[in-house]
Amino acid sequence: MESGFQPLEPELPRAPESRRRNCEALARVRAAVCSWHVLKTIALGQMVSLFICGTAVTSQYLAGEYKVNTPMLQSFINYCLLFIIYTTVLALRKGEDSFLHILRKKWWKYIFLALADVEANYAIVKAYQYTSITSVQLLDCVGIPVLMALSWFILRSRYRVIHFVAVAVCLSGVGAMVGADVLAGREENNGSNMLVGDILVLVGACLYAISNVCEEYIVKNLSREEFLGMLGVFGTFISGLQLMIVEYNDVASIHWDWKIALLFVAFALCMFGLYNLMPIVIKVTSATSVNLGILTADLYSFLFGLFLFDYKFSGLYILSFIVIMVGFLLYCSTPTHSADDLPQSDHAGITNTGLKLEENDLEVPVALRYIPGESATDVK
Repeated sequence: MESGFQPLEPELPRAPESRRRNCEALARVRAAVCSWHVLKTIALGQMVSLFICGTAVTSQYLAGEYKVNTPMLQSFINYCLLFIIYTTVLALRKGEDSFLHILRKKWWKYIFLALADVEANYAIVKAYQYTSITSVQLLDCVGIPVLMALSWFILRSRYRVIHFVAVAVCLSGVGAMVGADVLAGREENNGSNMLVGDILVLVGACLYAISNVCEEYIVKNLSREEFLGMLGVFGTFISGLQLMIVEYNDVASIHWDWKIALLFVAFALCMFGLYNLMPIVIKVTSATSVNLGILTADLYSFLFGLFLFDYKFSGLYILSFIVIMVGFLLYCSTPTHSADDLPQSDHAGITNTGLKLEENDLEVPVALRYIPGESATDVK
């Protein structure tokens, strides 16, 4: 006869509470890093890097093979394209979004923005004539902390500890890339005047930071078309005026042929693509994350240089790319916030909230969750 009682199965030991929380925290980190938003951000950022690579390679080829050093002429063509396309779009609008209304209300602001953008392009490209690639790469990174500081005060962005860690990781990747440049033989020409070149890089980096902060504010609060259209107007005027003053003789001395013309066209298309894509990426993420992502542009330039300029391969380039991407993923894994949306105790902006993955965070309603890479003001 069978008994009515079944033997009890032995109870399995429970995993320690700390281990369970660690597993949940790891799952949240994996979900944040592998989310569609972060993957899209990476893809868009690398497309921007490729456009930057295109401008660098064509400029280097013009300067090295044909002795053509005309950074202002190259920028002028891009601003003309922006003027023809986007200013025309604004001119066809009516009401408060029309070109005349924007020009009447904000003309002095866009003159300041265009001046910063034009001079940033000119200073960085001009610096290559005076200093080394290493100096340009290292000093150009100054723009990232300047950009973060401007975002702090102007856009009221607030960062977590993990964001500063991510920036440090990305900059260490730049250090590895500089070492790779030395091994690849890209430092044979140290420039004619290192001090002048280094000053130009620092000025250009700071001006780029100003331009990027203004761009982020405009594309997130106004429109991408307004930014590009007004930049096209005043950028064309400022770069055209500067072109006649500082590059008139250089342009007149160019011995034009189809190869030089093709390089100018390639540069203009890459620059135009960069200016079209940059506002889209900044609107999805932020100016700081975009600038971290495009640190990989030098790797793509090196890959082209293997075939065009006889560079030597170095495994440090692969290492630097991996390190930069790890830092970029860290930065995107935790959202920045606006100061207006943080508790009073967090207004200082430096907290360890980004490093703490609390269990209660898993129960936050979907409508109130922050999306990695976006500020709190962007969440609907």
